[in-house]
Amino acid sequence: MAANTVDQDQQWLLNCLSATLDPNQEVRSFAEASLQQASLQPGFGAALSRVAANRELSLGLRQISFFLYLTCQYLAAVLLKQFIRKHWQEGEDGFEHPAVSSEEKEVIRRLLLSSLDDSHRRICTAISMAITTVAVYDWPEDWPDLLPFLMKLINDQSNVNGVHGALRCLSLLSGDLDDTVVPSLIPVLFPCLHTIISSQTFDKYVVTKALTIVYSCTSVLGTMSGVYKTETSNLLTPMLKPWMDQFSIILGKPVQLEDPDDWSVRMEVLKCLNQFVQNFPNLPESDFMVIVGPLWQTFVTSLSVYVRSSVQGIEDSYEGRYDSDGAEKSLESFVIQLFEFLLTMVGSAKLTKVVCNNVKELAYYTIAFLQMTEQQVNFTIKLLQLSLSYMAALFRYVKLFIIGLWMLTNLLLMKMMLLAALGFLSYSARILLLEEVVTACGIEGINAIIDAAKERFIESQREKDAGSGFWWRMMEAALFTLACLADQLLEAEASGMTAVSLGNLVEQMVNVDIKGISLGCMIFPSFMPAFLYLLRSTLLCTVQINHGVLEHFLYAAIKALDLDVPPPVKVGACRALSQLMPEFKRGVIQPQIVGLASSLTNLLHQASDETLHLVLETLQTVIVSGHESAASIEPIVSPVILNMWVMHVSDPFISIDAIEVLEAIKNAPGGIHPLVSRILPHIGPILNKPHQQPDGLTAGSLDLVTMLLKAICDSIVQNAPSDVVKAVYDVCFDAVIRIILQSDDHSEMQNATQCLAALVSGGKQNILAWSADSGFTMRSLLDAASRLLDPDLESSGSLFVGSYVLQLILHLPAQMAPHLRDLVAALVRRMQSAQIAGLKSSLLLIFARLVHMSAPNVEQFIDMLIGIPASGYENSFSYIMSEWTKQQGKYSREIQGAYQIKVTTSALALLLSAKHANLDKVNVQGHLIKSAPGITTRSKAKLAPDQWTVVPLPVKILCLLADVLIEIQEQVADDEESDWEEIQEGGAGSDKNLLYSASATSAGRTTYDELEAMAKTFTENLEVGDDDDLLSIADPLNERVGGRLIWQIILRISSCNSTIATDSCLNISTRWGLTAAQQDAVKNILER
Repeated sequence: MAANTVDQDQQWLLNCLSATLDPNQEVRSFAEASLQQASLQPGFGAALSRVAANRELSLGLRQISFFLYLTCQYLAAVLLKQFIRKHWQEGEDGFEHPAVSSEEKEVIRRLLLSSLDDSHRRICTAISMAITTVAVYDWPEDWPDLLPFLMKLINDQSNVNGVHGALRCLSLLSGDLDDTVVPSLIPVLFPCLHTIISSQTFDKYVVTKALTIVYSCTSVLGTMSGVYKTETSNLLTPMLKPWMDQFSIILGKPVQLEDPDDWSVRMEVLKCLNQFVQNFPNLPESDFMVIVGPLWQTFVTSLSVYVRSSVQGIEDSYEGRYDSDGAEKSLESFVIQLFEFLLTMVGSAKLTKVVCNNVKELAYYTIAFLQMTEQQVNFTIKLLQLSLSYMAALFRYVKLFIIGLWMLTNLLLMKMMLLAALGFLSYSARILLLEEVVTACGIEGINAIIDAAKERFIESQREKDAGSGFWWRMMEAALFTLACLADQLLEAEASGMTAVSLGNLVEQMVNVDIKGISLGCMIFPSFMPAFLYLLRSTLLCTVQINHGVLEHFLYAAIKALDLDVPPPVKVGACRALSQLMPEFKRGVIQPQIVGLASSLTNLLHQASDETLHLVLETLQTVIVSGHESAASIEPIVSPVILNMWVMHVSDPFISIDAIEVLEAIKNAPGGIHPLVSRILPHIGPILNKPHQQPDGLTAGSLDLVTMLLKAICDSIVQNAPSDVVKAVYDVCFDAVIRIILQSDDHSEMQNATQCLAALVSGGKQNILAWSADSGFTMRSLLDAASRLLDPDLESSGSLFVGSYVLQLILHLPAQMAPHLRDLVAALVRRMQSAQIAGLKSSLLLIFARLVHMSAPNVEQFIDMLIGIPASGYENSFSYIMSEWTKQQGKYSREIQGAYQIKVTTSALALLLSAKHANLDKVNVQGHLIKSAPGITTRSKAKLAPDQWTVVPLPVKILCLLADVLIEIQEQVADDEESDWEEIQEGGAGSDKNLLYSASATSAGRTTYDELEAMAKTFTENLEVGDDDDLLSIADPLNERVGGRLIWQIILRISSCNSTIATDSCLNISTRWGLTAAQQDAVKNILER
């Protein structure tokens, strides 16, 4: 026990701690400064420990109240934790001198342990957190007696405070327990924890902490079970039955109202069960079955508690509240965990049959859990803040179905906000459960969900007839269920598995709801949320609703934009337009385009910062939908959007939205020329005087110009028309060059680099002819490259130099040829000083492209690299290949994108087939050496950082190409998931056969289909809109380098006389550790 005497130093510390609570700011500041100064003196940590550990209650002589004393004691423990983080371990993040001496550490550890049985929960928690903080640094090496001490306290169940303190500390420490401790700890610890949980002595808080420790330990065992399956099962099996019996007792009792401690206990039980089922599927089925009945009792009885507490708000759901340890104790968190375990059960081979046998009841109750909560309703009402007078005004202007539309269209916006802020995890778990039910139970699951939705809908109508104010929530939950499962239900309908028409069912529900709720809204404002929630379900099912009904909605939304109605109504109309317009053919939309564009641009002037994004998004959708009419609306839209863009140019979200609207106009037929004519006269003065512009305007203007230089027509990426590129060149070229050479603003430099790259890509050789002095233009281009490749320039400023230099090489090859050696040297220097991996990978792409350009004389390019020095390496070739193989490998994958992967992979194959003698002299990073078995903790990682093998360059390239072949094989074998799983279970022999089928036919040659699959592997990630892909589209290699070319290069390797050719395949795999799949890929190449 800690000494109860208070010496002079402790008294001073107590006074300082109490002064930090003084209402006088000056007194508080002086006390805080004094404590900060004292923390730099030896012995401060021990002094804090003594105060935290002092249990002297006779405090009248010190003139401190009991409450204030406890607060000071708590503050001392909290400050001690902060002190430990700053001064305990030298070299750690956040460390500050001076370091705590070994002697003082020993005193602190001893005092902390002696205080764990403090009777005051807050102090015990603070002490536990301080112990855990020390344990991060010292346990187990420098604090071997910590765990035995905690076990001693837990075993002494006559000391309730000691048990509580030890459990609290161990629950915090359990996150750092690893596979070296848990297997030996569980046989000793679990029986003690079982006694505590089954005893009537301890309160639910202590039981919760004990269950938390059980969960943490079984989580570690679950991680170990992947490697030590038999050992972990043998360890857990003897203990499973008593635990399952105890869990059954806990879950078998009905869930009670306003009992968060009971909810927390059940939640921890469910987490433990989740671990057992997920990680130990081979444990006896009979042990698991005992919890099925009690679990159903918890599930069913929790619904009534949930409805009264969360849905109706009659009882307290403890939403957003936490216990003294910071653990959430809300009803919602318990319900989420309940559904996560049910989801695990459906995925379990042993328990899924139990679910399928009760699928009707499961679906029926689950839909009820999808009802909107009172908190979500109140949140929506506060957002809308609409009165009955607004409803009356709206009714005067529009027909009844427009009222329904308004309510419907507002729902999606509000519901998305609600899902993000108030319940996404909960909804996700419930819907995922129903999706898994469909997967696991098939037609029985589908019919059960449809029947349950119908039954719940009918119940909602009965409640409405009975006058209930909550009737619409069940109706909306039923619709939401059908909407979220629409894909699975439609597939079943198309295959004939079910005769129910989802579209007809949803349309009937929607028609009934619109009429009923619209009338209700006229009389009772409280009905308003019903429509708002309904849109979430209705719009998700728009594809299933009759187009005639949708056209009514569309025209109503268009009309609502011009009415004198509250802003939320127009926001709802915008959301409906964004959702509905893509559903219709252009013939339906085009007559409305001009009026729509005018209405939306007018609405921009009224929009708040929160709704600007929505209006701009809607305007973009309108322009895209009215493709051929873009030229006619350009004069209406462009001036307003440009003004909006200037006003919000420093806001990245709004400015990007504005540019996307302009880009939609540009991409439409006949839109680009009037848009360019409107923009360029204003952009030139901005770029010519960048220092005089507001923040962000110069960088934004460059971004806008770059957008004009790229064009997309019917999803085909191409350069802008040459006359547009020429017009941009005349206005912007000189200014862009000056910005690159003179600016220190990285955003301006990045955007200017992209703009210049787009100019070169679009202008090609013509860019030199457009100037009176072509030599000056070329020198300007080279000067810009020189600045961007300056190794002393921060990496951020040079971020897009790779794409710029690539365009110079591709489109001005004759002019760049005399500067090639200097360019390569500059690229190497820039790479070596680069701090951003993306910059390095973009520069490596240039080297890969140069390899292709040097073919068939690749060895000459290698000789040039060997002749260029590189700091820290034998030559530039050694450095480049070292970085290249790191970035290309599966451990890094910094090289991304279809174009980049095609070019770099085929370039590596070219290098390997060059038969250059220096290939074998370069050693590069191989594969990651597997660390010691078990979980890698922070202490292990610090003591044993990642280690890599070192292999010859040809072997590394071969491994990389083998990985490519494996990816191709996966593409070729893109069959049913079950078939692929069977392949994986077949082992190395199956891999060999599969890889051989991908790499050769019976005649030893590839088939056309396999080559096409190879090409697909390299092009499937190509997305229109990616800047690198847009710039690379003019590269002829992008079309030529596909499956066939890469395959032809790989076939040349068989004649290579390097290390690979002289070793047998088995020697290669033995010496360099190729995986089984890579070995098969190598054999398919070399054994031809």
